[in-house]
Amino acid sequence: MTAGRLTAAARPQLLGRVERLGQSEADVIGLRVGPGDLVRLGSESPVVAEVVAVTGARATVLPYGDFRGHRVGEPVTFVGGELEVPTGDQLLGRVLDGLARPIDGGPSLGRAGAVPIHNSPPAALDRPTVAEPMSVGVRAIDTLLTCGRGQRVAIMAGSGVGKSSLLSMLVRGSEADVNVLCLVGERGREVREFLDNDLGAEGLARSVVLVATSDQPALARRTVAFAATRIAERFRDDGRHVNLLMDSVTRFAVAQREIGLAAGELPTARGFPPSALGLLPGLLERAGTSSTGSITGFYTVLVEGDDLNDPIGDTVRSIVDGHLVLSRELANAGHFPSIDVLRSASRVALAVTTRDQQDLVAAARRMLAVRDRARDLIEVGAYSPGNDAELDRAVALAPAVQQFLCQDLHELTQPDEAWRGLAAILEPPATDGPARVPELAGLS
Repeated sequence: MTAGRLTAAARPQLLGRVERLGQSEADVIGLRVGPGDLVRLGSESPVVAEVVAVTGARATVLPYGDFRGHRVGEPVTFVGGELEVPTGDQLLGRVLDGLARPIDGGPSLGRAGAVPIHNSPPAALDRPTVAEPMSVGVRAIDTLLTCGRGQRVAIMAGSGVGKSSLLSMLVRGSEADVNVLCLVGERGREVREFLDNDLGAEGLARSVVLVATSDQPALARRTVAFAATRIAERFRDDGRHVNLLMDSVTRFAVAQREIGLAAGELPTARGFPPSALGLLPGLLERAGTSSTGSITGFYTVLVEGDDLNDPIGDTVRSIVDGHLVLSRELANAGHFPSIDVLRSASRVALAVTTRDQQDLVAAARRMLAVRDRARDLIEVGAYSPGNDAELDRAVALAPAVQQFLCQDLHELTQPDEAWRGLAAILEPPATDGPARVPELAGLS
């Protein structure tokens, strides 16, 4: 037995008891604990719980499991401080639960390299600037919404418009060394479908997947986001360039809403207590660049009723370095990825693109804006060619640009090829024929 285990065995146990037991929370007395401490209820079928609030001698705890089978008066054992999560290359290709425990039937994970789940973001002046582009294999992003290594991007969308499919493309097409994929509150049925159909064996091989499904306790759904971020941080500390993809931040905030209300917080913004919004900066700021590596974060946001200004969407957008808006109208029309370029933005694009590339992007966005403003005119048949040269050009190029922005789920394009394709559309050779889409892999 190691010295650490001997010390732990010799340490006196601190015991309390359950005073009140609800379906999803309990009150414990007899222990000196604080928020974030861990306790264990019961002895025969114990369940680990976390302290979320302390009032006088009473501590409110929420479980990581299920309270069924437990009773008032049961003994409660103090476990210790915050959770620890395993890290390192042993996690690659593995699927873990919300507490970073294997759920894929593979071997157990060693405790070597385990670290506390919470960590502080890099200091503001210790963060190198984002100055290097990062290709993701998606033409619309690599050209018109160029990402930088260490950037944080929100993917804003309603339900059923292709968020998970876009994430799978980012995992398979990015230039990152490691992908850490976090599924928060996902439907249990869709986890296997996502792993087998969207991610695939190639994407999983250099990824770590953490899953807390919608039926699991709120504490597990919140903790999985911190666990995934901590694992990504450790890879970054080892000098890796990491992609952290989280689906979704909204479900993380909803889990914290349940926890906050159970702890006695008052609901404020659309039913969210202050802690639900207050945790977001501390979570999102942990991604980004450091002196050793980088974490490029992609965070999906489920906007309520496609309202981009709901509390979670507005808060996340104010923290991150850019956002991609997925349009239900485009999705319904079979346009994938359904990125609404005009409503999306990358705040680091100017720092990671050349002047010629910036001119191309400006021309493309201007053409899309002109075409969008005249949409109603065109649809009612009131558009008459020859009256507006800029509009005429936008209408002529629209089919080619539309085809350029569409991309099959399993099609990935190299960035140089994407830039050449965009340039060929916007700067075609002088001919009398219509603009055509250049030959790109996967385009017909």
